[in-house]
Amino acid sequence: MSARNRIGRRLAASLVAAALVVAGLIAPTVPAPSAQAAALPGWLHTSGAQIVTASNTPYVVKAAAWFGMETSNCAPHGLWSISLDAGMGQIASMGFNTIRLPFSNECLAQAAPNSINEQVNPGLSKLTVLQLLDRVVARANAYGLNVILDRHRPDSGGQSELWYTGRYSEAKWIADWKALATRYKSNPAVIGVDLHNEPHGSACWGCGDASRDWQAAATRAGDAVLAVNPKLLIVVEGVERQPDGSSTWWGGGLSGVASKPVRLSVANRVVYSPHDYPSTVFAQSWFQASDYPANLPAVWEKNWGFIATKKIAPVLLGEFGTKLETRSDQQWLAKLVGYLSAKKLSFAYWSFNPNSGDTGGLVKDDWVTPQSAKLTALRPLLGAGVPVPTPTPAPTTPKPTPKPTSTPVPTPKPTSTPKPTSTPAPTPKPTTTATPKPTSTPAPTSTPKPSTTPAPTSTPKPTTAPSPTPTPKPTGTPAPGAPVAAAWALQSAWGEGYVADLTLTATSTVAGWTVTWPDPTVTSVASSWGMSCTAVPKTSITCTGADWAAALAPGQSVRVGLQVVAPKAPTTPTLTVTAR
Repeated sequence: MSARNRIGRRLAASLVAAALVVAGLIAPTVPAPSAQAAALPGWLHTSGAQIVTASNTPYVVKAAAWFGMETSNCAPHGLWSISLDAGMGQIASMGFNTIRLPFSNECLAQAAPNSINEQVNPGLSKLTVLQLLDRVVARANAYGLNVILDRHRPDSGGQSELWYTGRYSEAKWIADWKALATRYKSNPAVIGVDLHNEPHGSACWGCGDASRDWQAAATRAGDAVLAVNPKLLIVVEGVERQPDGSSTWWGGGLSGVASKPVRLSVANRVVYSPHDYPSTVFAQSWFQASDYPANLPAVWEKNWGFIATKKIAPVLLGEFGTKLETRSDQQWLAKLVGYLSAKKLSFAYWSFNPNSGDTGGLVKDDWVTPQSAKLTALRPLLGAGVPVPTPTPAPTTPKPTPKPTSTPVPTPKPTSTPKPTSTPAPTPKPTTTATPKPTSTPAPTSTPKPSTTPAPTSTPKPTTAPSPTPTPKPTGTPAPGAPVAAAWALQSAWGEGYVADLTLTATSTVAGWTVTWPDPTVTSVASSWGMSCTAVPKTSITCTGADWAAALAPGQSVRVGLQVVAPKAPTTPTLTVTAR
């Protein structure tokens, strides 16, 4: 979410670094620990617009998201290249004090994670996912980092607009939250729970329809969590469609709090958490305003900033991030950093991971080299960096004879663990970055109210692509009269598959589009985002625009993508493009 580095050079560096790590020739750098570690704050609560400690000292949450436990890997990404301690140490050294840790309900029930390099992280792949979660929390704490647990998805395949689906009911959502609250009840470093990531689409705020009223659902879940542990912070995100009918980012709209705040059974526990992104994620109307970027504080104040200004509750900006490659993005980040700093608001940067399609990460594709320009831009929020706390030793596990681990493949809803290879592929993955799209379809008004668990919906959020290359030149040949052109770009490839992007550019209004290209080695399409794809084995792939990328306005470009199961990726396939 400066000029882009060529993907080939970035990927080559990543592959070389990872290969050296796996070969034991180099080790991921862990910042030197310091004996002057800042103590963890303990249980927190709220007071007006502030998060405070037990002694009522203001505390600003400075979080970085490290995602992966919500994907089919069910483990923080990058553990195929770096150690868990290396990642935690680097995040702490940058000046962050908290990890925002996404997970999926599906992963909580998995017997084991995958895509963990045992030579770098001995013993981790032998843990259950819940045991791995325990270890992640423990190592974060050892480096002086709090943890906010983030229910990012119900299943590992994609984001849901509501807090439940046909597969994962509201009852399951709440039961899992109660189980996690019980599991970490005695650990004050687990400071809060982010109830559901990015409600959007039909989700409403205080509308009274139990099947889609997010404010009411957050109240139910928050009370259930606090009945187990009344000391946790309850993090509540916003919705896409505001009560006045306007749209903003997924999870970003909290104007309804003015008249209908979340009131929980335990006072001083609610922290509101919007998300906000730059124009490279989506061209919101305010980015085209003549007074941009001066207009941004007023936009933020209207959508969520007023909550802190009026001292209703604290605000934690739960996601924001950028590749920092355009002038507009640079202006957006500078303005946002100034706004957060002036109001002393808490925040969670998206993301530590470099394999976030819209934003990139705080480190480069080798999972080691810091993104210095981003850290410089964030310096007013993070300070000059802090010494890394001296960690307590990790639990010792007898180091077994090194065995090959699973190739990191971000296949949604896996049915089996990927076949092992000799070296975990350090390939960027489709990830869970926020790519929220405002829609023009009015929110439904007559969804039947459920008696116990709301009726499920099935409109998923798109899963975003790996870090993209510079926008390629169109390679597709539109059919006669077709108002859209397409460009295909390979993102990454390994022995069992590849990830590619398509960039669609419309010259006039497009209600729908389809792109087909030959692939003589394709077996199947593992996943896709922004389109629905099918494969004719060893013949071709056909993709049709879906969800946020289905329709295009004149002059609009969208980047979509897919992961393909195939032993070899095509080089420059000829695209056949049709549109309606």
